[in-house]
Amino acid sequence: MSKMEELLKQQHDIMLAIEAEYKRSREAAAQGEALAQYNLGVIYYKGQGVQQNFAEASRYFKLAAEQGNGDAQIDLGTMYEHGHGVSKDPVEAVRLYNLAVSQGSVVAHCRLGHMFESGLGVKQDYQEAIRLYKLAAQQDHADAQYALGLVYENHHGVEQDNAKAIEWYKLAAAHGHVDAHIRIGVLLESGQGLKQDHAQALHWFMLLASKGNAVAQINVGMMHDRGLGVKEDFVEAMRWYKLAAAQDNADAQTKVGFMYANGKGVPLNYAEAMRWYKLAAEHDNASALSNLGFMYDHGLGVEIDDTKALVYYSKAARKGDPYAIKNRDIIEARLAAQQAHKPV
Repeated sequence: MSKMEELLKQQHDIMLAIEAEYKRSREAAAQGEALAQYNLGVIYYKGQGVQQNFAEASRYFKLAAEQGNGDAQIDLGTMYEHGHGVSKDPVEAVRLYNLAVSQGSVVAHCRLGHMFESGLGVKQDYQEAIRLYKLAAQQDHADAQYALGLVYENHHGVEQDNAKAIEWYKLAAAHGHVDAHIRIGVLLESGQGLKQDHAQALHWFMLLASKGNAVAQINVGMMHDRGLGVKEDFVEAMRWYKLAAAQDNADAQTKVGFMYANGKGVPLNYAEAMRWYKLAAEHDNASALSNLGFMYDHGLGVEIDDTKALVYYSKAARKGDPYAIKNRDIIEARLAAQQAHKPV
């Protein structure tokens, strides 16, 4: 059997298993089995072997939640929190999370903590959020440990303490929490409130970048781009940016475009810069939109076109890009002056 045939057989076996589980769950759910109702909700929520259907997922989660299934209470609470398949209702989300908390659910403690921290469905209460996070974190719940890191980094109910934040992030990172890895690297690179350590920052970014994480790859590229913790190397920076850009990451695509526009690590090539900026602009990336405006504004690889420049600057300005706001205002004033001097 060839490798392709083996993969096709595995895929076929997986589909048969999903179909069998779906059939069994439907039969058991009809008999009122809470676990089967919950499993059917998951199948519809994820679209496993069936068309994804949030409304059906919420219906089955409700049936299971009413019978006290804690996982269903949590997942249904999440649907109410975000308005997936049901009308957004943070108060109902809090009620459901509380039901799961009363059963000792670690996940529910973390979710409820988020609601108190954000003031969603309840009065904002940082101290209650911290209490709930700590109860979950003490049971090695990575999301709760990460949340506590954010609490200390963003000084929500505590004094800002980035060293303490890193302690919590490291606990979460030990469980494979990707965002925790990134925050450790970012804090060590910035040195805000703790000793700056570019070499250690690069180490933390590399742990993820080597596994294909696009955000980490961008950060590794930036370290090489700026010579932080490593010798400045534009070619190496471009290599990492392109790895991330290949994953359709708009920030990376923008950086690749910038490298081509400035001849960093590659020969200067405005056409390539435009191509990469446009890829990122399809994701409404503010920097890419602003850079496209700049290209048309100054005739880099294209004819000068104030109208097109204004369109791109305006789109980026609406996203709060400060350079785009400034350049949009300059072009608007220029176009207004040209209009005023036109003969009647």
